[in-house]
Amino acid sequence: MAQISLKSLMTNSAPAYAAEVAQPFRDELTEINFKEMLTPADVDDALNKQDDKVALVVLNSVCGCAARGARPGAIFSLLNDIVPDEYFTVFAGMEKEAVDHFRTKYLQGLTPSSPNIALFKNGELIHIHQRYQIEGKSAGQIAQELASVYDTVCSKKYSQEELDNLKNYLVKRYHVSMESLNE
Repeated sequence: MAQISLKSLMTNSAPAYAAEVAQPFRDELTEINFKEMLTPADVDDALNKQDDKVALVVLNSVCGCAARGARPGAIFSLLNDIVPDEYFTVFAGMEKEAVDHFRTKYLQGLTPSSPNIALFKNGELIHIHQRYQIEGKSAGQIAQELASVYDTVCSKKYSQEELDNLKNYLVKRYHVSMESLNE
């Protein structure tokens, strides 16, 4: 049985969940090359660039009411013809210092929420789907909304190999048919 450490119960600095609880939700993104931001330095390395690339960031969460649609919604959005250049994730309740830094420096003025899905360019927030915009929506609805944004702010197109790898992952992870992905 997964256990939470005494430190996590007695302080606010330790992870809120046992690692075993968060790992499947973490894997859902990292298995398709979302890079984890585990420290404040990782957050800055990922987002504080002046390279004109668009970075997709999923602030991951255990929350079932919104995260269960956010992760697959973000992933399915990558089937769009135009996609962000890079993909990152940080986990609320787990990498607390990284999440606090992300919220303080890159989401200034926004009410903290998780999950959320954000797009950044040159260190600036250019779009965000906050929890209240995710809750109650299907992964498909979230994917469509994100794809619409990609069409206006992104320019990267997948190679056929990248697209095939993504589709194979979706078939395996979500038990969808390849035919449905090719429609």
